[in-house]
Amino acid sequence: MPYLSNILFAILLVAGIGFFIRNVKKLIRNIKMGKNIDRNDRTSERWKNMIYIALGQSKMVKRPIAGVLHIIVYLGFLIINIEVIEIVIDGLFGTHRVFSYAGRLYNVLIASFEILALLVLISVIIFWIRRIILRIPRFWNKEMTSWPKNDALNILYFEMVLMCLFLFMNSADYSLQQLQIEPYAQVGSFPISRYLAILLPQNVNTLIIIEQVCWWLHIIGIFVFLNYLYYSKHLHILLAFPNTYFANLNALGKFDNLASVTNEVKLMLDPNADPYATPEETDSNDVPDKFGASDVTDLSWVNLLNAYSCTECGRCTSVCPANITGKELSPRAIMMKTRDRIEEMGKFIDNNSIEDFKEKGDGKSLLSTISNEEIWACTSCNACVTECPISIDPLSIIVDLRRYLVMEQSSAPNELNMMLTNIENNGAPWQYNQMDRLNWKDE
Repeated sequence: MPYLSNILFAILLVAGIGFFIRNVKKLIRNIKMGKNIDRNDRTSERWKNMIYIALGQSKMVKRPIAGVLHIIVYLGFLIINIEVIEIVIDGLFGTHRVFSYAGRLYNVLIASFEILALLVLISVIIFWIRRIILRIPRFWNKEMTSWPKNDALNILYFEMVLMCLFLFMNSADYSLQQLQIEPYAQVGSFPISRYLAILLPQNVNTLIIIEQVCWWLHIIGIFVFLNYLYYSKHLHILLAFPNTYFANLNALGKFDNLASVTNEVKLMLDPNADPYATPEETDSNDVPDKFGASDVTDLSWVNLLNAYSCTECGRCTSVCPANITGKELSPRAIMMKTRDRIEEMGKFIDNNSIEDFKEKGDGKSLLSTISNEEIWACTSCNACVTECPISIDPLSIIVDLRRYLVMEQSSAPNELNMMLTNIENNGAPWQYNQMDRLNWKDE
């Protein structure tokens, strides 16, 4: 059957893209489990944010070595994958290098792909050395257990193999072109793979097998990588763009106020309000808003998007003063645990239904995995938010968890309870009589 390979490729293409779309739908559903907030204001500023941070990698280069290497890998991912379009057309229609009619432009493209492939390969090897040999501390925090640690290494190995397959595919192609074997017409420029060709046997049948095997493994690897993203921290390749667009644009020290509390305060301060008035009747079926968050459904959809976008790079944890001084808190672990909890709820819904979850729940919560020690160790300094390369905000999750503990469970450290009691009774955090509050100025 002359079209068997084309049919097999079409099946592979449909299966790969179909499975990816299925995972994207699940991802969107999981993110929508969060509370709705409006992040459609200041549009021009948001576009600028996304272009500058996600596309321009502006925050990555604050650490130059990792930043430059990451940009090389990032550009390689964007530019080399242009060739996937040609591979898909060739695979479906049985052509070979269908874009070669572009002449010199095609030569430039293939040459740039090869140079980038070599640079990506070198960069990935350096990343591997940094993790395994130099053992940079932020890659070895205690939350980096088997899966998070292996996930990062899996991607590095994946990229190494894909780049090698690409270069050896081209080198076999180049050799066949030199031997003037049909349909390997002399097209393209191969500044790297032409030197790898000397490592290959010059037997025509063997070269064709090498070229075809590398071609198939390369495209299969791309489809596997595409569908691996959902289960990996490398989902940030796709989510960094919406994550930076919908990031919080307010000043970092500005906390959002709960609407229910704000309304109460406004009512208390309204001179025209009748404190003895009977509250307005409401629908008895209405469930009052929960103060703060005890589970991921109490967080905003932006918080859940943050969790899925986390690269687990550890920059946030490496600058966290609580973590540096030996406290339990790791902002990266907060994001990882949040994502794990979203996935746990998603699997429950897959096996049951959203209605079942809303009615009965699964007997767990985000507070089952994030400890009080982690929550209260945070100094609210925003160092983690400032350092994150794609503007993730772990602090907003911590603040909502604190709100729940204090306002719903009256559970706070003794020192904090004492301070709040003193403010309530004395108008100051200290245990002094109100009449003595200004004595300090006379000392």
